[in-house]
Amino acid sequence: MSAMTRRQFLRVTGATLGGSSLALMGFSPGEALAEVRQFKLARATETRNTCTYCSVACGILMYSLGDGAKNAQASIFHIEGDPDHPVNRGTLCPKGAGLIDVIHSKTRLKYPEYRAPGSDQWQRLSWDDALDRIARLMKADRDANFVAKNEAGQTVNRWLTTGMLAASATSNETAVLTHKVVRSMGMLAFDNQARV
Repeated sequence: MSAMTRRQFLRVTGATLGGSSLALMGFSPGEALAEVRQFKLARATETRNTCTYCSVACGILMYSLGDGAKNAQASIFHIEGDPDHPVNRGTLCPKGAGLIDVIHSKTRLKYPEYRAPGSDQWQRLSWDDALDRIARLMKADRDANFVAKNEAGQTVNRWLTTGMLAASATSNETAVLTHKVVRSMGMLAFDNQARV
């Protein structure tokens, strides 16, 4: 970077002094100086959620805008950390700070898909069909592999052929309820991702 010459310095300071003097004498537009910049979140709808990336389960605030018309969906345009959340207290890691890109990604999966054995094609399912299929397969496996008593004749009520990994984006209360439901079916292989 080259040094500024004396002539360039005087030209810059003179223009600055002249401009500020004209503003003081009333030659500036009053509307432009008095305009208040609108806060970008002023009309937005705030929604609390949990970050989907890892097992830390940080709280996020999502802001969306829409015209409120019938059958029109609002679009999320800003995401930030939730300062009231006890886990992250408003901070987000780089992945959490980039969640807006995940939400608007063209490759984001928004519905369940199923690939039949031996097929190379995925087919879209409704949520009801996907949950019904999961429940049907779990019941069939439990009925076929449930162990009521061990070799010594003691009642054990175990289901050893299926396991479950619970999601990290749940509260402690939800994790406890999930644990009780899974254990009540006899499932022993169970873990929760949010065990940090």
